Amino acid sequence: MSSPHVISLPLAVAPEQAPIAADRVIAGQPVQSTWLEYADEAAGFYVGRWRCTPGKWRIAYTEQEYCLLLSGTSVLTADDGTALTVRAGDAFVIPAGFRGTWEVLETTTKRFVIHEPAAP
Repeated sequence: MSSPHVISLPLAVAPEQAPIAADRVIAGQPVQSTWLEYADEAAGFYVGRWRCTPGKWRIAYTEQEYCLLLSGTSVLTADDGTALTVRAGDAFVIPAGFRGTWEVLETTTKRFVIHEPAAP
């Protein structure tokens, strides 16, 4: 059996582009691009980059996500009204169970690490 290797990121991968689902959009016409650089489906572990154009939409997290903003400005607002404005250089975690909105004020690019364990 061979030993696992360390994977250097970012990998040169083509982005997948898609609009945010229309039933979740509150304002604008946000379009997201995702560069999935690493995926371990069995472990529910994903790493990559994400970019989105301005707009606002509803979010409901089942996964845990670590984010590092590379550019832009966004506002995450919880259903209870608590808001966090994030800008380039900010790092934050969105916990599983978070519900609210994501609003991109200026096109935003982030690095992400997602963990979504399999349901018991």
